[in-house]
Amino acid sequence: MTGDLRGKLGAQHLPLRDQVLVALRTAIINGDYLPGERLTEDRLAEDFGVSRNPVREALRVAEAEGFVVILPRRGAVVASPSSGTVADMFAVRERLEALAARLAAERATAADVAALRELLDQGHEATERHDLRRVAELNSALHLRILQISGNPWLSSITKALYLHVQWVFRLGAAERAPHSWAEHIQLVDAIESGDGDRAELAALAHLGAAYVAAHENAEGGYQAR
Repeated sequence: MTGDLRGKLGAQHLPLRDQVLVALRTAIINGDYLPGERLTEDRLAEDFGVSRNPVREALRVAEAEGFVVILPRRGAVVASPSSGTVADMFAVRERLEALAARLAAERATAADVAALRELLDQGHEATERHDLRRVAELNSALHLRILQISGNPWLSSITKALYLHVQWVFRLGAAERAPHSWAEHIQLVDAIESGDGDRAELAALAHLGAAYVAAHENAEGGYQAR
């Protein structure tokens, strides 16, 4: 991860703090930095090939976003999603994604369904390869595509920030959850293809219910040990 980033930050058309923030957030979401892991300014400056000032600024923003906790006398550590955080996230997902699934079933074209099935194939292949980072990316891509297919622009805009945390939580539990998740995704896409809004909504709720149970158990057990 860090080898790819060194030398690239500073060459983009974003303030350096924002570039460090994107790199830090991505590293946390991908599992390069795990919950409870200490993140010193010196270490991150070395990892990203920048000075400490943009790292310090990026850490403050990452703390506000919920990815980092800054503790007295210890400094910054990667946050660990709590059971309460997981419950809040899934409460929102159940409302938004059930609606999105219903609307997608009513509005999806043949091309939309084909795009979803392509993501299913890629997800299955990544799961078989045990490429958990890619599985988490594809999980988000599939759900975001359904939100897009729903045709409601408010759903897509509301969930952009949410899905950074969805991808993070999924990645932390992906080793156990991925095979079950993709089987449920097939049922969801089948329901959308059927054009039956009720069926699609129920498939979405069943999938989210199973995902919540897994994520809640992981949060209760402590992600640091995983």
